Amino acid sequence: MAHPTILARSNALIRYRVRLADLSRHHFEVDCRVDDPAPLERVSMPSWIPGSYLLREFARHVVAISATSGGESIAITKLDKNSWTCSGARGELSIHATVHALDQSVRGAFLDRRRAYFNGTCLFLLPEGRDAEPCEVVVESPQDAAAAEWRMATAMRASEVDARGFGAYGAADYDELIDHPFEIGSHAAVAFEAAGVPHELVIAGRFDSDLERVATDLRQLCEAQIDFFGRPPPFDRYVFLGLAVGEGYGGLEHRASSSLLFSRDDLPKPGEADVPRSYQRFLALASHEYFHTWHVKRTRPAAFIPYRFDRRNHTRLLWVFEGITSYYQDLILLRSGLIGVQAYLRRLGELLTRVYRTPGRFRQSLAESSFDAWDSLYKPEANSPNTSVSYYSKGALTALALDLTLRSAEPAPRSLDEVVQALWRRYGAGGTGVPEDGFERLAVEIGGPALTTFFDAAVRATRDLALGELLARLGVKLHMRGAAGPADAGGTPATKDDVPVHMGASLRAGEGGVELTTVLEGGPAQAAGLSPGDLVVAVDGLKVNERTLSSRLSRRAHGEHVRVTAFRGDELIDVVLESRPPPADTCYLELDGEPRADALARRRAWLGE
Repeated sequence: MAHPTILARSNALIRYRVRLADLSRHHFEVDCRVDDPAPLERVSMPSWIPGSYLLREFARHVVAISATSGGESIAITKLDKNSWTCSGARGELSIHATVHALDQSVRGAFLDRRRAYFNGTCLFLLPEGRDAEPCEVVVESPQDAAAAEWRMATAMRASEVDARGFGAYGAADYDELIDHPFEIGSHAAVAFEAAGVPHELVIAGRFDSDLERVATDLRQLCEAQIDFFGRPPPFDRYVFLGLAVGEGYGGLEHRASSSLLFSRDDLPKPGEADVPRSYQRFLALASHEYFHTWHVKRTRPAAFIPYRFDRRNHTRLLWVFEGITSYYQDLILLRSGLIGVQAYLRRLGELLTRVYRTPGRFRQSLAESSFDAWDSLYKPEANSPNTSVSYYSKGALTALALDLTLRSAEPAPRSLDEVVQALWRRYGAGGTGVPEDGFERLAVEIGGPALTTFFDAAVRATRDLALGELLARLGVKLHMRGAAGPADAGGTPATKDDVPVHMGASLRAGEGGVELTTVLEGGPAQAAGLSPGDLVVAVDGLKVNERTLSSRLSRRAHGEHVRVTAFRGDELIDVVLESRPPPADTCYLELDGEPRADALARRRAWLGE
């Protein structure tokens, strides 16, 4: 494993010390020392972590807190959900906190006898008014015998560390301090260079894969993105921190690293040469978070400058940063040569299917979805698909539509590439926040005033865009069909002639039946009076499970009525459900075999055929 360069010790004004105090009780101990606390009134912990727009209230995991000054204990009093005040400090102030850590997500802190991981938002108190001052954090080598061989990985600047990475690290300010997660344990690691810059892939958890092959693929991916935004990249070292699990998927971006959570089966098998769809999932996740290094970590909304960690930071631009990133995560897999055109079109078809299966797109605009993220996307309810739409998926669809619109403009085609790259140069490279109308103004500046109509329809309204027409201008055909079954994610033609009955509900196996998790607006289940949480136990008097429910319904002709028996709570109910065919909300794309010359030229410029 490569270790970070050792730098001179900093003259930090705020010093933190982290101990892996009790692996079995999942306790970190964290000291925060302020050499000159006057006139310190308050210390606080962040309520949220950048990149995940939900108030998670990390202070709730503090199980004990105390303070000393001049070697003597002083009073520390909690003021509200996430802050404390100290009284009687004279000279150096030290605050000692014990933090419970059992959140294995990319957003939290975790500690057990197998590994440790933390984001600074979960551990580091912020002395009020001192967020711009230099910080130092010392992570002590664990004393527990179970952790005797553990190593540490992070992208934070090392100042004095041992061979396993334990020791002192420095940050220019609090914002940088909390933007470098730490992975600690017996993880696997592989180093590689992209565009001449050191990179490292670290993976914790059990897996069986060829990391050298993964590193080779990541090199292609990273170099394609660096070239997209322009060399050199805005970091001198980058670390992918991965955790392989049985089931799970997610990522979180940071300024010189990213945390990735993925299924161990998403990694390629040893000796495997192709790029199966499971491995595409991993590569798309890495691509998404790496793109964020430029596009949200540095080019970010003005509403995020500075981050206010004690409250919601509202912006209507999240679709710009998450939706556009979701669009490019797959497009750059294609451009880097990791996947081919057919694989890309399949992934694009699946994306479109997710949007067209969401009735909430007719109720919530992209701008509203972005603004309401704190109380909508990150707090999903059973009725959410009917009332809201994801700024990730619909944002990516809108990015596609904008790119196609720009590329088909006459007489001088442009592209979304130009807009995103100009956004980086104008705002991100200099650290200037993007105003709420900044992206749209820049796109209009590049693509012309007619784009105002596009943004009115795509971002502020709730109607579907004429995506089929836009794709046709680039020699690509959009097909819509009914779902072939619950597992049909779209992206390909139907594989069988018999199309099952559409219930208009999401299902999962329940105890003794099939539970409805969501009921879509206008669907047969809603019309019959079924509700989320109902447990379907029989159809026409015959017991059903997750496997047999669909087959029972599919035996009835469209228009026939079916008696469905379900438990709502502990009460048995009977409803009559009309057998209907599935709506044409499942998408797949194919290349036009005989496109016009101008369409072929645009398609080659877009897909690189």
